[in-house]
Amino acid sequence: MGSHKVIRLGSRVSALALRQTEEVLSQLRALYPEQEFQVTEVRTRGDVNAQAPLASMGLGVFVTELERELLDGRLDLVVHSLKDLPTAIPPELTLGALPRRQDPRDVLVNRWSCSLEQLQPGTRIGTSSPRRRALLRGLCPQVTVVPIRGNVETRLRKAGGEECDGAVLAAAGLIRLGLTEQIAAYLSPQQFVPPPGQGALAVQVRAGDDRMLELVRPLDHAETRDAVTAERAFLEMLGGGCQLPAGAYARREGDALLMTVFLGSPEGDRAFRAEAAGRTHESAKLAGDAYQSLLQQGAEALLEEHRASRD
Repeated sequence: MGSHKVIRLGSRVSALALRQTEEVLSQLRALYPEQEFQVTEVRTRGDVNAQAPLASMGLGVFVTELERELLDGRLDLVVHSLKDLPTAIPPELTLGALPRRQDPRDVLVNRWSCSLEQLQPGTRIGTSSPRRRALLRGLCPQVTVVPIRGNVETRLRKAGGEECDGAVLAAAGLIRLGLTEQIAAYLSPQQFVPPPGQGALAVQVRAGDDRMLELVRPLDHAETRDAVTAERAFLEMLGGGCQLPAGAYARREGDALLMTVFLGSPEGDRAFRAEAAGRTHESAKLAGDAYQSLLQQGAEALLEEHRASRD
């Protein structure tokens, strides 16, 4: 691979996004010490409107501008948080590599460094995620869930007593930012089911750019790809723009791929969980089995209501 022209990586402007881009960059530099790389920071709609509730802003709020720069040829590679990427990506683009995933779990932070079960009635826990809100209401009916937005550092500050008593965040973000001392409890991914792709990064490239596809291929981690492909396939089955609280977590055990999925009502009064097992590389089948299992438990009525309310 010749080391001609600078390779341009695109990143969101947040500290966490830049840290994630750096993670990918250090792997690329180790593989290609002769090659010159340059990071370009791109402000996305989600970064500009830091106050608006995310759910109201639609899909792709953190990715559209980055994808546009990639399509226009101003960038060669883009590093995303996989959970920010809609399941349908432009056909001219592809996920060239899914590097080894960081911890997929959610974590609890709070003023007392106590566990979920130890939270006192009336404790205010911050999150703007419909999934986290529904899971909290189901597992901890004694707490009050309050909306909270902003980057990781902002949310930690607000959760220290400024706007609430604690918050639920992604483990991966705190690990990547070196803030693990803030974590009061790691939440079980089978119980507090994470969103599809949490902890994973995606290196997106133009579909026809053979040089970049070849460049990033060594970063791809097969076990991560199998797991997150199953999780994203489940999300796709719910309907790409589904705003219902939903989670999916797949992992490899021996020769099998195991998956836990969650679907809830926004109020948290109805919650469905299902487990499925399948063979590695059969991600779509595994997702289908988990989805069917949810429907058999009665989740169909919830999905019907949701679709009717959107029409």
